[in-house]
Amino acid sequence: MFKDKCLLITGGTGSFGNAVLKRFLNTDIGEIRILSRDEKKQDDMRKAYRNSKIKFFIGDVKDLASIKNATYGVDYVFHAAALKQVPTCEFFPLEAVKTNILGTDNVLTAAIEAGVKKVICLSTDKAAYPINAMGISKAMMEKVLVARSRTVTADQTLICGTRYGNVMASRGSVIPLFVEQIKNGQLLTVTDPNMTRFLMSLDEAVELVVFAFCQAQPGDIMVQKAPACTIGDLAVALKDLFNVDNDIKIIGTRHGEKLYETLLTREECIRAVDMGDFFRVPADARDLNYDKYFIDGSMQLSVTGEYTSHNAYQLTVDQIKAKLISLDFIKEQLELSPARSRRRHSLRVTS
Repeated sequence: MFKDKCLLITGGTGSFGNAVLKRFLNTDIGEIRILSRDEKKQDDMRKAYRNSKIKFFIGDVKDLASIKNATYGVDYVFHAAALKQVPTCEFFPLEAVKTNILGTDNVLTAAIEAGVKKVICLSTDKAAYPINAMGISKAMMEKVLVARSRTVTADQTLICGTRYGNVMASRGSVIPLFVEQIKNGQLLTVTDPNMTRFLMSLDEAVELVVFAFCQAQPGDIMVQKAPACTIGDLAVALKDLFNVDNDIKIIGTRHGEKLYETLLTREECIRAVDMGDFFRVPADARDLNYDKYFIDGSMQLSVTGEYTSHNAYQLTVDQIKAKLISLDFIKEQLELSPARSRRRHSLRVTS
């Protein structure tokens, strides 16, 4: 698939970039370029992998010139660079605009000019019915990639995207927080035990991008049918795995959070194509000649559902544990943490 090809990963020092390296580094791929603004993380990766196939580029997606420099001679781009944490984007929304929206446009401009064959842009479930600055910026990122996909032919540069839910144990997510609280003997701070979230491993995130690489058409958004669970069950599963009995404190939903996330909106479900384990959401092919859309309506919207973390397949505590134990992060933390005696398994909460 990538034999002798050059792949650029923007934001490549993050969790996704490392997962891609582990997936492709020992294949017949020609070169993997890591673009990021963090020289410390690049140095850490350089020492960890010590592989001449990896080339490091210091740059920022907000700076078009640095993107052009990294994109020259590239065959494919996985665009993962983004501001991803909800609180950060809430307090600095213009930075989210600069990185997630304008930065994406810079990446696409550089890729088209350099003749890159395919660009896969990574999005999030928070882009569907967004209520926070991070989700809004990612929703606009999707609009940008769809719009830019119309301006270039697929045989020149194919532009598409992926949308997925919570990546388990990624930086800034709840699983590392719970593990830290468990190891320190602290209360587990749960916003709402009935809150649901999709669960996807980093390896599954990479496979979604690979699926999009192989199957997507210009402007498509590819979505995996991820399972979900409640945050309460996730906390119980982690307590079970670590053989501990930390109490759980319900702290309430935080600013910018939803009770559940949506991977496909009602409007997208109308045109989504079921591809087995994945959905393909084709680009809206309308142009500015809107007359027929004012005259002709559709009855579909009133009968179509959504694909949310509330109505997706719900994992049991044992199934959550099985997914958790497959993660390298959890394996490493279990080896480092002496087991404590388990006195009870029920969800006990304190106010």
